[in-house]
Amino acid sequence: MKHMIAVFFGAASYGILSTFVVLAYDKGYKLQEVVGTQLLVGFLLLSLLSLAMKWKGKGQQKQAGAAFERLNGKKVAWLMLAGVPQAATGLLYYNALKYIPASLAIILLFQFVWISLVIQAVRQRKWPQAIMLVSLAIVIAGTVLAAGVLEEQVQAVSMTGILFGLLAAVSYTVFILISGGVLPKANPLHRTLWMVAGALLFVSLIFPPHHLINGRLWGDLLLFGLLLGCFGAFIPPLLFAYGVPHIGEGLAGILGAVELPVAVMLSTLVLHEQVSWLKWAGVLLVLVGIIVPEAYRRRKEKLSYQPTGC
Repeated sequence: MKHMIAVFFGAASYGILSTFVVLAYDKGYKLQEVVGTQLLVGFLLLSLLSLAMKWKGKGQQKQAGAAFERLNGKKVAWLMLAGVPQAATGLLYYNALKYIPASLAIILLFQFVWISLVIQAVRQRKWPQAIMLVSLAIVIAGTVLAAGVLEEQVQAVSMTGILFGLLAAVSYTVFILISGGVLPKANPLHRTLWMVAGALLFVSLIFPPHHLINGRLWGDLLLFGLLLGCFGAFIPPLLFAYGVPHIGEGLAGILGAVELPVAVMLSTLVLHEQVSWLKWAGVLLVLVGIIVPEAYRRRKEKLSYQPTGC
């Protein structure tokens, strides 16, 4: 149960990010300042934790009876490269929040569900199973409702924001597909540290961190950076690294979907965005679409293990 709770709260932490970003924009801070400060804080916190673990002699902990894979320069470079899609996702998603409500932006980000399905089908050159197509149809139907397509105010939605939101979903899909296969046997803390370092370097190359020297950091930006860094780049990866190996990726995916209702709920309570009952129905459908394939797989496994009798 404790591992499920860890994954649940890790996903919920991601759900509050969009609210903090919008509040930072309201204070006059720019996209590059928000993303850059978030990644910097996350990197510093992960570095301090890594040093503390090493100082306590826990750097060579074992996992599942085997020692963690050691990292050399080449492997570190691969991990940093794997962090680039993470940075791109943050830039695209946070940029979408400048044009569209947070409740819509998170819905668009969750389109990674069907985008990853399409990518896997192309890579494997295999048509998806019927249950996956059903899931896809449910997610798309939920998106139509949650985006307010059936309501009059849809005409006021920025197409620029929608484009950035969908691009963020594509980038997030790439991040998921890449990060899961890069040195999975390495220490989760060190994997996360170097991936965040790669993301920070990528953002710094695109947007030189002038806010670190022009005085803008020492104010509300630092507060937002601490909040975003803790709940975006520090707490969730550690909770996932702790919980996912014990509950499996399937159940983790279901629990991870809590990010969606948390983001929509906070956008309603804190940002005072108008989310109609029709949009809430869309959010519920998207969640159902995410849960259906895993629930089907678990039921199928349970039936296959059922004794046939004496």
